[in-house]
Amino acid sequence: MVVIQSISPSSSSFLSSSSLYVPWTCFYRRTSLKLGFCNTEIPKILTIRCQASNGDELGSKKSTTTPSLSSSSSSAIDFLTLCNRLKTTKRKGWINHGIKGPESIADHMYRMSLMALIASDLPGVNRERCIKIAIVHDIAEAIVGDITPSDGIPKAEKSRLEQAALNEMCDVLGGGLRAEEIQELWAEYENNSSIEANLVKDFDKVEMILQALEYEMEHGKVLDEFFLSTAGKFQTEIGKSWAAEIISRRSSRLGN
Repeated sequence: MVVIQSISPSSSSFLSSSSLYVPWTCFYRRTSLKLGFCNTEIPKILTIRCQASNGDELGSKKSTTTPSLSSSSSSAIDFLTLCNRLKTTKRKGWINHGIKGPESIADHMYRMSLMALIASDLPGVNRERCIKIAIVHDIAEAIVGDITPSDGIPKAEKSRLEQAALNEMCDVLGGGLRAEEIQELWAEYENNSSIEANLVKDFDKVEMILQALEYEMEHGKVLDEFFLSTAGKFQTEIGKSWAAEIISRRSSRLGN
């Protein structure tokens, strides 16, 4: 038997009380709901658990067998389907400033990953880890959306919502080593707990002000807010150098 549970990110446990029992039928789908604090549609996830005929949930104890290829393939495609929202969800900061057709969350993360790829070698810095952190740092936004300071959500609550969303995404992936790695990389970035996280935090800001400069040029706007909010907050020499180059180009354009 399969237990299909409705998951709502707006609840503290991410679990609603409704469960549907169907005999050995597996499927995955998403509906949407709105979070009151940001008026943004986000997906409600239906997770799937198999239940044995004696009533014990399969997976409630660690299995000593390797998951079947079909099972792991199904989990992978479910996870990637969920991540499609990163490609379609636009970054809210640009929407709030009237930018038409702004970048998506995935657009932002992709250019950050390129930054990690092309940055000069630094002693003690693991480039591959930087790329991985850049890829996953906003991954929970596939469920909670792009929460910005304008939403008025306290930092601790934003982190809690994103952690709960990440946990659910890793469950959709089926757990295991890859899910554990995603959790670890996300936490490392969230806690700014390594030199790699320091660098990727800088890339996050550099990518944002570079995008702001590009939108200023494209739309004839002045987007001072993004430059002011990042001033003096870069932690690494690369971050400071790249930010200075962007600001110099902006100043030349504005005639300052």
